[in-house]
Amino acid sequence: MMASRRLAALETALGVRLLHRTTRALSLTPEGETFLPFAQSIVENGDEALARMRSDSRGAAGLLRVSVPVAFGLRFVAPIVPGLLARHPDLRIALDLTDALPDLVATGTDLAIRIARLRDNSLVAQKLADNPRLLVASPGYLEARGTPASLDALSEHDCLPLDGVTHWTFAGGRSDRQVRVNARFSSSSIAACLSVCVAGGGIALLSHWNVSDDLASGRLVRIELADAQPETLNIWAVYPTARLVLPKVRVFISALRQALAESGVSPLKG
Repeated sequence: MMASRRLAALETALGVRLLHRTTRALSLTPEGETFLPFAQSIVENGDEALARMRSDSRGAAGLLRVSVPVAFGLRFVAPIVPGLLARHPDLRIALDLTDALPDLVATGTDLAIRIARLRDNSLVAQKLADNPRLLVASPGYLEARGTPASLDALSEHDCLPLDGVTHWTFAGGRSDRQVRVNARFSSSSIAACLSVCVAGGGIALLSHWNVSDDLASGRLVRIELADAQPETLNIWAVYPTARLVLPKVRVFISALRQALAESGVSPLKG
């Protein structure tokens, strides 16, 4: 009866009938169908406000499921975990290290770090940093095969792509250019591609932070082409929805953003 009175009061206030009423069923009128999405939005916004206030009052708490590329996770994410757990005693973190791109909703993942062109418009993304990439090879490989100086020359070399990657994208002139990679080896693991590259197996296209130590030691050499440079892929924090960004997600993103800034991951050095 309370619901009926509230509905009647709403119809009076709007000056329209929202429901057809019979002894057996209720159905929306055309006016009711028009009003329904607005009513749903009001309810959702109210629920979001309550959830936000309740979660903010607790701070960062509960289980945070994070999906991160393997090498990136080991270098940048794992080191920030102890500090996060110390600052937020009610927080727990489950870290999934994978170079695949899991379905965040299907896997129940709260947050993922992706270094890629984003194609899923259903995800919310925050840019964390630029991610310059380099062509690299071992001194031994370049001595045996020569150093490519152009995109055309690169296509004649053994390349080390990730599984499923058939082309590498380069920025050159007014538009991006793609080069089909000549690959006798590929892997689902960035770390495996790097290891094969260091061992002299070919040319790899990898993030600067991923190869900086090997460049400094001389195990790898940077290849610079005269007519193009590798496309820069940004580092993104992505999550399923923007309606309610929980404190546990916000504090993680903040800590990682600070760690990247302090590491100097964005600038290309050397």
